[in-house]
Amino acid sequence: MSKISAAITAIGSYVPDYVLSNQVLETMVETNDEWITTRTGIKERRLLKEEGQGTSFLAIKAAQNLLEKANLDPKDIDLVIMATATPDMPVASTGVYVASQIGATNAFAFDLQAACSSFLYGMSTASAYIESGKYKKVLLIGADKMSSIIDYTDRATCIIFGDGGGAVLFEPNNEGLGLQDEFLQSDGIGREFLKIDAGGSILPASEETVKNKQHYVFQDGKTVFKYAVSGMADVSEKIMQRNNLTHDDINWLVAHQANKRIIDATANRMGLTESKVLVNIHRYGNTTSATLPLLLCDFEDKLKKGDNLIFAAFGGGFTWGAVYLKWAYTKQQ
Repeated sequence: MSKISAAITAIGSYVPDYVLSNQVLETMVETNDEWITTRTGIKERRLLKEEGQGTSFLAIKAAQNLLEKANLDPKDIDLVIMATATPDMPVASTGVYVASQIGATNAFAFDLQAACSSFLYGMSTASAYIESGKYKKVLLIGADKMSSIIDYTDRATCIIFGDGGGAVLFEPNNEGLGLQDEFLQSDGIGREFLKIDAGGSILPASEETVKNKQHYVFQDGKTVFKYAVSGMADVSEKIMQRNNLTHDDINWLVAHQANKRIIDATANRMGLTESKVLVNIHRYGNTTSATLPLLLCDFEDKLKKGDNLIFAAFGGGFTWGAVYLKWAYTKQQ
């Protein structure tokens, strides 16, 4: 009996309508389009402006897009994994709510948080559930409403992040397609360099924490950049070596969209030409858990059955890793 592997068989996405361009940011903080573009590669990002709507709204829309495209009955889904760094609220799982709202009434659900690596870690988790043989359809959603934790007077962070959601369906495969290998890492040294100080058990919310703006993302940009460049490049090179892959064998690099320079450094280490690197950071900025599935959706027409994809991500904590996956289908035109 051939080994069961976990393959992506359907994808979906959603981004909000409101566009926050570099030109608009120029009127909000001391910055300009050239500075932002040169250092990050970002031109615009999408923000969820509707009052009372959180990350679950983005996740539900992305999941519904997948269900519609795949003509899938949500009752057939066994498990929903919600990868996010911005849950709707503490304690009550966002994934559980999303599963109920999309009609996945036979599924169990939970949230997975590893900052910008959440979706990548979720791929590993979804794959393990499929390979166990107990589950046939695992829906992995990556969504974040980053605008809810960004200080729009802080030019170091407000230029980077946007809102969005993406979803993929993992199913068993007997053709040797799907997830082939993974190399995941973490290091608690990163705790001080990318974080939100308040709102957790160490520093509960208070009038003082709100006044001090301690509920917004803090990032030591230079340190995070340095670790991200070496981390993403190292694991991407390592997974190629471990699977005897050369740059000729790789069809696509699907890298976390945090900074164009980090993506370029990773591609260079892998020996890949620009034509093999999927990039949409100029359109959405860093959508944290949504970057990888949004890439798949934007470039679905280019992905062919049997293509070798390397996924790579780096996030706060620090968390990072790479996944080697063989694409399982060619989109019907």
